[in-house]
Amino acid sequence: MTVLALEIGPSRFAATRVADDVGTEDIRQIPIPASGAWDRCREILLDAAEGSTVTALGIASAGPIDMVAGVVAPMEVAEWRTGFAIVEAAQKLFPEASIHLALDGVCLGLAERNFGALSNVADGLAITVSERIAGGVVVGGFTVVGRTGNGGHVGHVLVSGFDDRCVCGGRGCLEAVAGGASAVRWARAQGWEGASVTELVKAAQVGESVPAAALDRAGTALGRAVASVAALLDLDVVVLGGSIAEAGPVLWKPLGEAVATHARLSFLPGLRVVPSQLGDFGLLAGAGVLAVAARA
Repeated sequence: MTVLALEIGPSRFAATRVADDVGTEDIRQIPIPASGAWDRCREILLDAAEGSTVTALGIASAGPIDMVAGVVAPMEVAEWRTGFAIVEAAQKLFPEASIHLALDGVCLGLAERNFGALSNVADGLAITVSERIAGGVVVGGFTVVGRTGNGGHVGHVLVSGFDDRCVCGGRGCLEAVAGGASAVRWARAQGWEGASVTELVKAAQVGESVPAAALDRAGTALGRAVASVAALLDLDVVVLGGSIAEAGPVLWKPLGEAVATHARLSFLPGLRVVPSQLGDFGLLAGAGVLAVAARA
């Protein structure tokens, strides 16, 4: 009998078995397909199952989602933007399995709480910053889910000093400044000729002025958002992962300066912002926790 984890991320579909001996080489992953999204998702799930009976499946999906209805509507999957009943589809694929869906940020919080930097604290925030931003809030040792399952959308915290338009339709959201796709758009508008988050990070690391400015803006916005959320929830630790978080000092220096400037309340001097150690396994690990915990 096999337990599977599925990630519906902003840049990839990924699936793996949930077991102690699983490594990165066991992750089946594909870029977000332009069409036939469920067919491609189905393929990697069956590949990960390796012909065994699947008894549980945890799904971590980019939002928004409707956890009760089992519907996801990630913006990056064109066919699913108006809603796709992923739990129903997965149940048909694995009739004997229990299927469990959560927001990607919720799964990130579960992963960091069980395996990462939040394992020894009661109150914390996990953020991943890649093409988009996902967040998981841990309060009193429990990961916040929210009324519809969309708790933890830290990417849509408003950041003072910025008025960039966000894909959600609003202005000044954290994701509109610090999300990888947004940072690339900003850099291109300033004349940079690159096209991807990976290129942006590498260019910033070697000192190219426009990419470095894009990540300076991202770090400042992240620091301001972290200070605000930490003050609201009285947090101990914020853990930061994702491709943008791997940029090094060009991002972490302005982030730290913004936290130091704005996290000034008497209960916040001990606030720590630390890098995640979970790598590519973060969302999948959280989806695995979701599946295993629901079976217990």
